[in-house]
Amino acid sequence: MLEVLRAIVQEVNAAESLDQALGIIVSRVKNAMGTQVCSVYMRDRGGERFVFRATEGLNAAQIGFASLAPGEGLVGLVAEREEPVNLEDAESHPNFQFLPDIGEEPFHAFLGVPIIHQRQVLGVLVVQQSERRRFDESEEAFLVTMSAQLAGVIAHAQVTGEVPDALVAGAVQMSTRIAGLPGAPGIGIGVAVVKSPVADLYTVPRRQAKDRRAELRSFKHALEQVRLDVQSVADNLRDELSAEDHALFDVYLGILGDSAIGGEVAARIKAGEWAQGALSQVMIEHIRHFERMEHSYLRERAVDVKDLGTRVLGYLQADGRDETDFPEQTILVSEELTASMLGEIPRNRLAGMISVRGSGNSHVAILARAMGVPTVMGAVDLPYTRLRDMTVVVDGYNGAVHLNPPEEALDRYQALADQDSALNRDLETLRDEACETLDGHRLRLWVNTGLMVDVARSLERGAEGVGLYRTEVPFLLRERFPTEEEQRQIYREQLEAFAPRPVTMRTLDIGGDKALSYFPIEEENPFLGWRGIRVTLDHPEILLAQVRAMLKANAGLGNLRIMLPMVSNVVELDEALVLIHRSHRELVQEGLDIPLPPVGVMVEVPAAVYQAAAFARRVDFLSVGSNDLTQYLLAVDRNNARVSDLYHAFHPAVLEALVAVVAGGRSEGKPVNICGELAGDPLASVLLLAMGFDVLSMNATSLPRVKKAIRSISHAEAVEVLAEVRGLDNSRDVQRRLETLLMDRGLQQFIPPPMDA
Repeated sequence: MLEVLRAIVQEVNAAESLDQALGIIVSRVKNAMGTQVCSVYMRDRGGERFVFRATEGLNAAQIGFASLAPGEGLVGLVAEREEPVNLEDAESHPNFQFLPDIGEEPFHAFLGVPIIHQRQVLGVLVVQQSERRRFDESEEAFLVTMSAQLAGVIAHAQVTGEVPDALVAGAVQMSTRIAGLPGAPGIGIGVAVVKSPVADLYTVPRRQAKDRRAELRSFKHALEQVRLDVQSVADNLRDELSAEDHALFDVYLGILGDSAIGGEVAARIKAGEWAQGALSQVMIEHIRHFERMEHSYLRERAVDVKDLGTRVLGYLQADGRDETDFPEQTILVSEELTASMLGEIPRNRLAGMISVRGSGNSHVAILARAMGVPTVMGAVDLPYTRLRDMTVVVDGYNGAVHLNPPEEALDRYQALADQDSALNRDLETLRDEACETLDGHRLRLWVNTGLMVDVARSLERGAEGVGLYRTEVPFLLRERFPTEEEQRQIYREQLEAFAPRPVTMRTLDIGGDKALSYFPIEEENPFLGWRGIRVTLDHPEILLAQVRAMLKANAGLGNLRIMLPMVSNVVELDEALVLIHRSHRELVQEGLDIPLPPVGVMVEVPAAVYQAAAFARRVDFLSVGSNDLTQYLLAVDRNNARVSDLYHAFHPAVLEALVAVVAGGRSEGKPVNICGELAGDPLASVLLLAMGFDVLSMNATSLPRVKKAIRSISHAEAVEVLAEVRGLDNSRDVQRRLETLLMDRGLQQFIPPPMDA
């Protein structure tokens, strides 16, 4: 049965539309289970009816006409209860409802299971038989498994069917809303530009060829280059392979010939598709064809076809890499956004971003917030290859993407965007004002940076220092480790830009969701693996060079602070301090008069919460990294869109951990800062103030909002609210209480707009 399941899922995955996908499902499931009827009912766009959408065995003329409401009939009962209904004699059930002309009369046995995706019932999958019998447990389990496997595929096909190919002449494009996760707040309106990872057949967008002859020439050139590559490999291995094995290379060359796949691709280019898209579509069809074959040898040929297609695509992309045109209002779309992609687009043209993968707390989302770019992450059902040149609205508040919105919706979202701009202009007046409560309690607001572009924006918004400079960003943007001198120059720019304000530089923090292409870390569970201080202690040459570069950059300025990431025990801390002192001693011996700067520790793992006092005895300050601390406390991967809705920064356990860290630092007389995303939330700032944090460090965009919130309350009130919410046992109640507080202060504009703004 596993092979049958896999084959059906693969075939449905290859479907071009929802109707085609449903047709495959009813046909293959009917055959696999040996039933007389298989049908699918799908929830309509309004969610009010379950419409008869596909069948094998009933009257196909009723497809699209017959329907049932939730709770109505057996299909409605399955949808309402969200569980299977298995009946020996359907007509005898009190919920049975006769649908005229559908042709169910001869069939008595009924088994229906819900199709559920992301907690929403999309439809109902039904099998029926004339014999009066109850489907056995294995049959029910098979149908339930099939439904669960297909739910995501159906959801994607449903969206794809509502978003016609933008290049089809005369296509009527409906407005479609795609659910995702909030990445960076704000409303972005613009034109979609799809960026694909290099040489990935499955992420190539559809696009109309501007010059068919030029596309054809590019394809033939790429084809010839791959032929030469294959021939070169064949020649090199001629003496090491048998004649039979060596003949496989002739097969490869034949696949690329004009009478085989090469000819199909050329035909699509001549029909108007650009070369990369034509290649992708043809190769994926053939790959799926081979994958569906029963013979294992033939199935393995799918790997060969994919390899050849990827090689050709690599040459095509190399030819056309500089052709991307960024409109004035660009919405950047990708299967997985990366930091390097952000660097390719002029900032003044970037209106918003959408990523199919990732969550609101992934690294690129943090960068997006720092840049003030509205972003939606985890839009798993987005048919991103079809979006080129499409008008898109990015709702970064609610994590929603609107494709081809009608004029009235565009006007509504434009009004929200204008309100945001007006609010930001109003907040600019606070730049030179102190962050002080109504009763005179002073709180320092610093910023998180990683790029030089952050500097001007941070200073414009009144930043008093840098609580987190992400040194991994220069590493991520290179194809090798930067030299000590290159690092010194980069760090010097940051230190000079903010002098005399303090700049806290975190030592290299790679691993988890931050990978270097030239230093790959392959792990099954990277977030619990080799990352942060663990990497640089195992490679002291990296840490020594980085610390030396920081100390040299600080010469004559004196505003450097060094911070160590991902420390989980005092042994790691002691080892890192030895290396820092060694670097300092070496430079002094070289004749440089450089002071040893303050050194601190990031509290990011639960173990560090309970050792906060022990850490504080050894260092000059503590700084909470709330993103990772929340992730580890709640056992929620912040990059996994399936569970990221469980990532609640107001979770009572997180709040108690923050209180404990402050207490640990205070017991040793050391300041405690917080530099996670929680620090930039106006709601959370009230609690962090009351807990006793000395510094809140955030992205520059959030700074004026947090300052406004702090200046609107008294410290005494904040302490009262903290005591109140510590008595609550779920994060939603905590958030509602904080929202009420801000609304009472006239700060409702800091609360995200409703879902359907």
